[in-house]
Amino acid sequence: MKSSLIVVFVALNVAALARSADAQTIQVTPFAGYRFGGDLYEVMTGMRLDIDGAASFGAIGDVFFDIGRSVTFIYSHQEAPIDVAVPGGGRTRVRLSVDHWHAGATDELGGTPRVRPFLTGSLGLTRFGGAGDTEMRFSMAAAGGVKLLATPHYGARFDARVYAIFTDANATSGICGTGGCIIGLNVAVVWQAEFTAGFVITF
Repeated sequence: MKSSLIVVFVALNVAALARSADAQTIQVTPFAGYRFGGDLYEVMTGMRLDIDGAASFGAIGDVFFDIGRSVTFIYSHQEAPIDVAVPGGGRTRVRLSVDHWHAGATDELGGTPRVRPFLTGSLGLTRFGGAGDTEMRFSMAAAGGVKLLATPHYGARFDARVYAIFTDANATSGICGTGGCIIGLNVAVVWQAEFTAGFVITF
């Protein structure tokens, strides 16, 4: 929760500065939701876990550079308490967390002034943390949703987002000639899906 409050505070300050400097439209959306994809926890811990998903929360910031088009910043946090086996028998409860830090673009697909469907693409870093260990991985995401604006300044936003987290990559083979080299890559990807609802504030 502390991390989320910091993100919202920073987003609001950035919005105020950008608004005064460039007179651009800024939208900030704190949200809550649910994220599926327990495979990421299993890959990063190296053990079989009984978890399919957990609640998530975060914030989205949009800086519009054209009508219906914006640069988008996303922070999403998920935390899950799980039971893991310990040496000598028995189990202990630990808290594992996954944070997505992404930047990308959003394109609103027409609609009406009150109903704004959209598509978003983004990329960034995914942080996995738990039991004193932290791992960072590159990730990409695609999302779609709709904004329901009750007034020009306030409304609701609903997102469905899919994350692709690249957990490992290595070169498997290479063939070189006078014209260059062809290298085969083995990339391991883990997927997470997230559904969120948030409150839109437009400056």
